Amino acid sequence: MSTPANLFSANANKSLSMQQQLNALHQISIVLSRSLDLEETLRSMLQTLSDIAHMQYGLVSLFDHNRSALFIQAVYGIDAEVVKDVKSVRYRMGEGIMGTVMHQGHSLVIPRVADDPRFLDRLNLYDYGLPFICVPIPGADSQPIGVLAAQPQSNDESELPARTRFMEMVANLIGQTVRLIGKVHSEHEAIKTERDSLRRKVRSQYGFDNMVGQTQSMRQIFDSIRQVAKWDTTVLVRGESGTGKELIANAIHYNSPRANGPFVKLNCAALPDTLLESELFGHEKGAFTGAVKQRKGRFEMADGGTLFLDEIGEISASFQAKLLRILQEGEMERVGGTDTLKVDVRIVTATNRNLEEEVRKGNFREDLYYRLNVMPIQLPPLRDRLEDIPELAKFLVQKLSEKQGRQIQISDGAIRMLLSHDWPGNVRELENCLERASIMSETGLIDRDVILFHTNDRPQPGFTTPVAVNKPAIATDVDFNDPQLDERQRLIAALERCGWVQAKAARLLGMTPRQIAYRIQIMNINMRRM
Repeated sequence: MSTPANLFSANANKSLSMQQQLNALHQISIVLSRSLDLEETLRSMLQTLSDIAHMQYGLVSLFDHNRSALFIQAVYGIDAEVVKDVKSVRYRMGEGIMGTVMHQGHSLVIPRVADDPRFLDRLNLYDYGLPFICVPIPGADSQPIGVLAAQPQSNDESELPARTRFMEMVANLIGQTVRLIGKVHSEHEAIKTERDSLRRKVRSQYGFDNMVGQTQSMRQIFDSIRQVAKWDTTVLVRGESGTGKELIANAIHYNSPRANGPFVKLNCAALPDTLLESELFGHEKGAFTGAVKQRKGRFEMADGGTLFLDEIGEISASFQAKLLRILQEGEMERVGGTDTLKVDVRIVTATNRNLEEEVRKGNFREDLYYRLNVMPIQLPPLRDRLEDIPELAKFLVQKLSEKQGRQIQISDGAIRMLLSHDWPGNVRELENCLERASIMSETGLIDRDVILFHTNDRPQPGFTTPVAVNKPAIATDVDFNDPQLDERQRLIAALERCGWVQAKAARLLGMTPRQIAYRIQIMNINMRRM
């Protein structure tokens, strides 16, 4: 018969055991939420299981569906040298204690390891005189994703039910952690795959194969880009507006060793000096009105990659000095800050200004000019490489086809018309011209009749400036000098008088048939009325 003192002692021991389990569960939950490294997380959890809950030789095996077997993911209580060999140990469904638990989905308790022939001690680890507890790790659909096993340090069989329930609670926590880490890793891999796909797409978009130009000047430029892309040299891309300076900057970055780094762009002409400094260097919280938090600048964003500064010739003399320091030393401070930051950035700049003239006038610092002009690339205007227009036109039409989701083609007649324009807006103007023409073409065929050029005054069909001709006196029997008639109306009157025969109208007006055909084209006169 137990004395009151003995009863109090037994209850105290039971309360302590429950407190240990609660403390162990709390510590295990902290460990499982600490890291996304599954193996390290599980090993730390098993160490906590041993130190606080006194469940030694803990082991977690997860089921590999591709190999249809359980493989040990983490184990505690063996030397580090042995752990690598342990990873090759596997249990098939229904094989041994762990294979049976995985197959049946129920916990299995062995009061004494030596008494159960199903126990397969492939790790040569466990004490055969002690119990062994193995519980399933539940998955999202209640199907086990693995097993948790450990050996109590006590052979008291009365404690086994409570310890089994405790192990099942731990297995639930492990299941949630494994699913969470698996989901995070899957999303990370999906993002990584998408990122790599986008990188490949961008690289192919700005690859040398997609750079159009067969003239000698463009081939030399392509050779220069290939060479300069290998190194971190500062590049100054020069050329008129619309010649493709930003395209060249993209090609340099995405074909360089920095291609996996960021490519950051900034148009220096778009911001005043006060905002430009904050945009490039960043600012600290409270540096100026509206600076409610710290902000990184473009130089920091481009660390490890390339920074493209367009319209570099537009920056003021005061800002040029600030820019010179970071180009020379790679150091800067945020606006309102005192900490010096080091950045590793490759600089590519572009301008359509004559920087040499600006230096002579004192508008551009000479030391900054030489710092930027390490590797100059001069892009020729489109009017100096008209031979590239047919290939450029077909390339741009293909882009329009993809953009509009339909098949677009350009006729040889339209290309011949494009060759006759002087293209003051360069490739950008050509692209805009073709986009307008594609919109006006219902059939998807860009022909001469939908080509529309722009002058400073107004849109003109055909050529920008019609060729001037010396016209002899017009036949007196037709009042072609009527002030109420413009040139188009006089031409229509002549065609109607001659039965819409162009050769006769040409003789009547003192022109050649080619001149008549040209005017019919640019004035959009419908010859189907004949």
